[in-house]
Amino acid sequence: MKRSIFLQLFFAAAPLFAQQPPEIRLHSVPDFLKLPPDIYLGEATGVAVNSKGHVFVFSRGNTTGPAYAAAAAQLLEFSPDGKFLREIGHHLYAWSFAHTVKVDKDDNIWVTDKGSDMVIKFNPEGRVVLVFGRKQEASDEGTEPLKHVKPPLPPVDGIFRQVTDVAWDTSGNSYITDGYVNSRIAKVDKDGNWLKSWGEPGDQPGQFNVPHSIAVDAQNNIYVADRGNRRIQVFNTDGKFLRQFTIDVPAPADARPAIGNKPTATTGTMSPGAPWTLCITPGPNQVLYTSDAFPGRIYKLSLDGKVLGVLGKSGKQLGQFGWIHEIACPSADELYVAELLNWRIQKLILEPTH
Repeated sequence: MKRSIFLQLFFAAAPLFAQQPPEIRLHSVPDFLKLPPDIYLGEATGVAVNSKGHVFVFSRGNTTGPAYAAAAAQLLEFSPDGKFLREIGHHLYAWSFAHTVKVDKDDNIWVTDKGSDMVIKFNPEGRVVLVFGRKQEASDEGTEPLKHVKPPLPPVDGIFRQVTDVAWDTSGNSYITDGYVNSRIAKVDKDGNWLKSWGEPGDQPGQFNVPHSIAVDAQNNIYVADRGNRRIQVFNTDGKFLRQFTIDVPAPADARPAIGNKPTATTGTMSPGAPWTLCITPGPNQVLYTSDAFPGRIYKLSLDGKVLGVLGKSGKQLGQFGWIHEIACPSADELYVAELLNWRIQKLILEPTH
């Protein structure tokens, strides 16, 4: 009888132990990026790595005024050792308010600009080859930042409203998170033809509250960071909902926010486990990395949503984070993180977990 009671208590407590994944130790490479004297990062919104190990940084730099009136977007390329190589798209028409940068399997560079509502594809040489969406015309009466009206305006094919991110399947189709206003996923084929979209504002399966980041695994499952709903949703390439999972690792009692008051809500953008980023490592054994704004950690997950480890916390020192906005993960043990509040890119070397 005593043994039966013990086993019942043990299995009842097991989920509590499962919520405490191991802490992953890390080394942050000091002074990784070598910027020229006349170039500064603003809020670092995006980071990506190509097949040669070159690092691409998208930041809200190069601005002379309010973000909507002047270009708060600059795309920079660095060598694998952090040496500055070039600026791409200097004074590009789409530059308004930087959001993310990604590199596809052919080393094309893609950026999403939340301010101009545009997605731009550059070839490896840095020339524009595809343009998606359309910037508002400065001459139009009433041109201003988009409003979040309720009920939301009907979405329009080919038009984005505060676009956030892009990813691709093995056939070269693009999946674009459209984003703060429309709260949907757009699918575009390899030639740039609009195929379909799915999703709408809400909290039910297949609905979104700011789809903020997107990634695709080797089996062409589409992972969406549904940030405002504090979950990651998974779809097939036709937009069929497959599953969802949440990150339920309790925040440490002494956790501090990177800025502002300590959040009290258990849902929403600033709640623990609300996913701001997604990055899936190359095969054969893929894992997923994501991060939250509070307590400011990075989480290593299996593709079925099991938390394998956590690292870091909010702060301003190396190995600490101020609102990670994008993660690049060329391997399971090497990460690059772009931080809004600390205006920097950190290169992280992780100690393997066993």
